[in-house]
Amino acid sequence: MRIVITGASGNVGTALLRRLAAAGSAHDLVGVVRRLPEPVGPYESVHWHSLDVAGADAADRLRPIVAGADAVVHLAWGFQPTRNTDYLSRVGVGGTAAILDAAHAESVGHLLHMSSVGTYAAGRYGCRVDESWSTSGIASSPYSRDKSAAEAVLDRYEHAHRGTGVAITRMRPGFIVQRGAASGQMRYFLPGYVPMSVITHLPVLPLDRRLCIPLVHADDVADAFARALDRGAAGAFNLAAEPPVSRDDVADALGAKAVHLPSAVLGRLVDLSWRARLQPIDRGWLDMAFSVPLLDCGRARTELGWQPRWSAAEALRDVLGGVADGAHTVSPPLRRRSPVEQLRRSVTVGAKTVRHLP
Repeated sequence: MRIVITGASGNVGTALLRRLAAAGSAHDLVGVVRRLPEPVGPYESVHWHSLDVAGADAADRLRPIVAGADAVVHLAWGFQPTRNTDYLSRVGVGGTAAILDAAHAESVGHLLHMSSVGTYAAGRYGCRVDESWSTSGIASSPYSRDKSAAEAVLDRYEHAHRGTGVAITRMRPGFIVQRGAASGQMRYFLPGYVPMSVITHLPVLPLDRRLCIPLVHADDVADAFARALDRGAAGAFNLAAEPPVSRDDVADALGAKAVHLPSAVLGRLVDLSWRARLQPIDRGWLDMAFSVPLLDCGRARTELGWQPRWSAAEALRDVLGGVADGAHTVSPPLRRRSPVEQLRRSVTVGAKTVRHLP
């Protein structure tokens, strides 16, 4: 198969490249990213194209790239800059529309879209939902709003073409982690002046005791994508490991003492510190963590034969081990995180919450 993958050097993209290589298949892989990775390791046997899917001409530039492809895997998404949500929407929602337009114009048979548990509406926190649950998102979370809006783009396309256009798969995983993404994820979510190893030395974890979130390892998400590619499976699929992660699970993995801090209080602190530019994530992330439902993954098990190899606890320990060790890859999104480099970039090109390249 000829497979085009947007965001192929990121968290899930890296895992998917590993998964496809491990399968021993002679796929022709094409990667679309903003910043080209070094062609080593999982990034070696890929034909790379540099392109920002947020660009006004993205659909036109994508057409020759996806021409002749059997499938397109759309993983590209933005997490920063949180103070420029217009740009993040152009990446997430506009990028989804652009890749869909290009795939349709070039008669690509299959589009696999990276959605998220964040696309789901609130109302069933701590309870499981299947893929029929509302995808209206969490209003206070820009990330969730964009995931919901991106799915609405797919909805309109499917309604307009009624089975005659590109077959669409929507993967809706829980929070995705892996060791090799630790530096990249901490660069998005931790203040630049804080060494990431501090996370694993916290004596106390102040967090609401109600926390209960779906978590899944990137390797297992990649396996679901590979299975959907092999089967040509369309529709939506929830993906999560068991059991869901609680506050006490996080505290145990960190070796910290859990202390109850109501989510409303913590949310206010997150909001104030973000507005004061002391840390880079908006309150919407916390609101989402205490609003999204758990996931019923029966459809993925039945139709894809999917079963996660990593339990949620194992996945959590894997990424926290990566945080402790400063784990990274050579790709730009997952490169080594250095507080010195973060401070230098903040001075020379602006804070990560406003610049397009974290």
